[in-house]
This record gives sequence, structure tokens and C-alpha cells, in this order.
Amino acid sequence: MKVINPIKDKVLNNLTIYLVAFSAGSILGGAFFHLLEDSFSFLPVSSAITFVFIGLITFMLIEGYFHWHHCKKCSHPFTYMMLIGDSVHNFIDGLIIAASFLLDIRLGIITTILIIIHELPQEIGLFGVLLHGKHSKKKALIYSVLAQSTCLIGGVFGFLISNKINLFSEHLIPFAAGGFIYIATADLIPELYKMHEGNLIKALKTLIPFTIGITLMIVLKIFG
Repeated sequence: MKVINPIKDKVLNNLTIYLVAFSAGSILGGAFFHLLEDSFSFLPVSSAITFVFIGLITFMLIEGYFHWHHCKKCSHPFTYMMLIGDSVHNFIDGLIIAASFLLDIRLGIITTILIIIHELPQEIGLFGVLLHGKHSKKKALIYSVLAQSTCLIGGVFGFLISNKINLFSEHLIPFAAGGFIYIATADLIPELYKMHEGNLIKALKTLIPFTIGITLMIVLKIFG
């Protein structure tokens, strides 16, 4: 058992590195090719970019709060930013699902399936990031489920304000994009550099899941 446990820990650590890399890629891909691109379709470019920066700055300030007030309790406060960003994104997905069902039941079912497919890689990555953030498997699973539950909350809220869904979600989408861009570039990618420990081989290996994450988001955009 003493020999097996270290081996399991090593395998889990290596897997976590690839999950973090995959998450960084899928988050960047989702932010640019889905959230940001979609926001350009219903907002002026200047307005969308403004809310991207508002989201980015907001997440930076929130992370600063966690860093100064909770740095002794959590060595990776960005995991909480990840949960907040994912919760906002899932809430918006809930609003979109509600709007599609209000238009047509068949459209609602299709939209729900597409969102599940779209969210799957990001949720896998989120679980990996939470594990890397020193959370136990149980806590990581609980936090992931809680973040997903905001989709249901968004759906219920969407039905309650069905006539104002578009107005409410228009600005949240680029806001969430800004938050995700901040998380990927200011937190996850720097974490990967730390995990490489100057090893070029490790860096190249993590580049593969990172690229797969971005590519998958592009494919989902093209065929979704």
C-alpha cells in the first residue's frame, strides 16, 4: 500500500497537469469563439469589448480579495474564480435554454443537448483545476455540481422573466468571456509554467491538451 499510494498520487498529479492544460485551452476557445463571437451578433463591438474588460477587471479584483484575505487557507484562490466564472456561464446557459423552450419544445431539446456537449469538456477541466487547487476529490465533485446547478437556476429565472431574457443576458455574455479570459491567462497558464519546472518536454506535452481544448471549442462552434 505504501508503494501503491505514491504511484497513484504521481499518476493523479500528471493527469491533473493535462487537465489544467486542457481546461486553459477550452476556456480560451470558449471565451473567444463562443461567448465573445456570439456577443458581437447582438451588441456593438465597442459595447461587447467594454463588458469584456469589465468582466476581466471584476475577476481580477475578486481574486485580489481572495488572495489577501484567504491566502493562508487556500494556496490556489483562482479555483474560486473558476467556480464563479463557470457559475455565471451556466446561469446564462440556463437563460438560453429557457428562451429556446419558450419558442419551441423541439428547439429547446436540441439547444439543451448542444449546451451539454459544449459544457462537457469545460466541466472536465474544471474538476481537474479544483483537484490542482488542493481540493479533495469529494469537494471538487461537490463544487462542480453546485456550479452546474446555476444552470437550473438560470432556467427557472428565465421562465420568470421570459420577456426580458435577451436584455439581461446580452451584457452577461461578454462579461463572462472577460472573466474566463482572465482566469486562463492570469491563473491557469502561469500555473502550467510552474508545473513545467523549466522542463521543455513537459511544456511540449501540456501543449497538446491545451491545443486540443482550443480545437474542440472551434469544432463545436463550426458544427454546433
